[in-house]
Amino acid sequence: MQTTFTEAQLKDPGTARANEVLRACVHCGFCTATCPTYQVLGDELDSPRGRIYLIKDMLENEQVPDAKTVKHIDRCLSCLACMSTCPSGVHYMHLVDHARAYIEQHYKRPLSDRALRWVLAQILPYPNRFRVALLLAKIGKPFKRLVPDERLRAMLEMAPKHVPPVSRNDDPQTFAVAQPKMRVALMTGCAQKALNTDINDATIRLLTRLGVEVVVADGAGCCGALTHHMGREDQSHAAAAANIKAWQAKKARGGLDAIVINTSGCGTTVKDYGHMFRNDPLAEAAAEVSALAMDISELLVKLELPKETAAPLKVAYHSACSLQHGQQIKTHPKTLLKNAGFTVLEPADPHLCCGSAGTYNLMQPEISGQLKDRKVHTLEALKPDVIAAGNIGCMMQIGSGTGTPVVHTVELLDWATGGPKPLSLTEDGIRPGAIPILR
Repeated sequence: MQTTFTEAQLKDPGTARANEVLRACVHCGFCTATCPTYQVLGDELDSPRGRIYLIKDMLENEQVPDAKTVKHIDRCLSCLACMSTCPSGVHYMHLVDHARAYIEQHYKRPLSDRALRWVLAQILPYPNRFRVALLLAKIGKPFKRLVPDERLRAMLEMAPKHVPPVSRNDDPQTFAVAQPKMRVALMTGCAQKALNTDINDATIRLLTRLGVEVVVADGAGCCGALTHHMGREDQSHAAAAANIKAWQAKKARGGLDAIVINTSGCGTTVKDYGHMFRNDPLAEAAAEVSALAMDISELLVKLELPKETAAPLKVAYHSACSLQHGQQIKTHPKTLLKNAGFTVLEPADPHLCCGSAGTYNLMQPEISGQLKDRKVHTLEALKPDVIAAGNIGCMMQIGSGTGTPVVHTVELLDWATGGPKPLSLTEDGIRPGAIPILR
């Protein structure tokens, strides 16, 4: 694609990177075949190719974004399926992230949009605030049909049946083992700590059982993805910088072989810290953190897991977009589950998004709902005993539309190697001490 940015414009690092991405696009349209919003809406402007044209026009002409451009960019899930299918290697993620930051700086959204985005940015990245918000949801849930805004109704619907008690495993500490094979830092995340504490607990049990020393770093928290995808760069970079400093401190005090992440949406962002901080004093440290970051499945394939299983279950595996497209990890989870003795099944649309996409299911509930229904249909068609995924957002999204238990891949692997049965597979599926929420 030909671009006409001026030398002055290209002095801005974000614009310079956008120019590189735009020039790689050859208009082939392969991306439209795997774009969820294009499939649902059938609008060229709701495809990656269409959005690329809108972004190019907006940035080249230094326009104040108009409502039409913002609408189509807001509708992008950032599922990154287009990056998997693009034959030209167009790094769409960097382009759309820059476009969102540009919109955030130059476009004044309607008051209701600004309020919703502010609330999400002030609550979701903070586990304690999010936990309180989930508990307050039970007050409004019985009246959800009276709420006129579909996005507010979606927020009420997000509340799970029960809010788990706080896990002290998420506190800063070291889980030591005798003669450790390696030492890793576990990213405990933010929203996941309020929604499902079993995932980190299972990860710690599994890794220590395999001879890995696990540390939870003081000062580490939200990866910054939730606000990064809203274009709120200052807030997202502040969260990322806190993580970089916390993990570098642990690395300096005892070394780290990896930074393990069990939420693939976070993993995609942490692996991009090197790019995010490329012009920052933290650039070198950020690049080191990105190089150390690993999805839990990447680490587990390097370790020797016993080839046995707790039960001969049929597992429908949902490949999170951030894992298969963002990190290009497509086979590790399935290999691990098969080696553990589970029968692994894949839906008819393995490359397509479930509609969760961070905060997308809250800000674009109608499109998100259509994608969820399609994904649930193809998963349930497999008649599985359980659905497994590697991302908390996908788990919540799919779980809200099916009666089939939904668990994290690591919970099944923990169970298969001597850990407890996942609570979702137990008779009541309730964690001891969990606080009920009205449905």
